[in-house]
Amino acid sequence: MAKKIYEIMNTKLETIPADATVYEAIEKLIDKRIRSLLVLPKDEKDRPGVVTVRNIIFKVLAKNLDPHKVKISEISSKPLITVSKEATVEDVLALMEKYNIARVFIKEGDEIVGVVSFFDIMAHILIERAKS
Repeated sequence: MAKKIYEIMNTKLETIPADATVYEAIEKLIDKRIRSLLVLPKDEKDRPGVVTVRNIIFKVLAKNLDPHKVKISEISSKPLITVSKEATVEDVLALMEKYNIARVFIKEGDEIVGVVSFFDIMAHILIERAKS
């Protein structure tokens, strides 16, 4: 039977406000040793986004922009690619391949409750293979 994504998702979501600076995001990413942050909506009309190490490297640092002056909202990726927590690992892998993304956010109703990255799936596959 296919594993449900909620069984392997990471529920410790680190967030950052859309109006924070890229420098603040860099500090948080390094401090927590993570690769992405959930970007909170600016207001009720806005939608959540994600900012990744890749966004920061290519959209700010490689262009020699000042991370103290660039806002997260200027470089975050939207809309988030999300699935229901009842989706399978295979469903999530298919989305990752289709959209060429390294993480998918997990929803329960309208609420984002977790995230799954390539690393989480790789660890899951390794553990499953070790059991057989």
